[in-house]
Amino acid sequence: MDNWQKVFSDGSPVRAEIVKSVLEENGIPAVVMNKIESVYRIHGQYEVMVPQIEFSKALNIVKNEISF
Repeated sequence: MDNWQKVFSDGSPVRAEIVKSVLEENGIPAVVMNKIESVYRIHGQYEVMVPQIEFSKALNIVKNEISF
């Protein structure tokens, strides 16, 4: 994951999957990483990662085309 960058994070796995899906529909590879602490499950986030070369395009899509 060295060449990947976080473009979105949220405590909701559903929102992270929606962002991933929208990015993939626009031709941007995306991965959801579960960064939730495993014991108590109260700390952490779900992070959507994209390749660094797609980061600017992905960030633009997240900011302008996705609303919850």
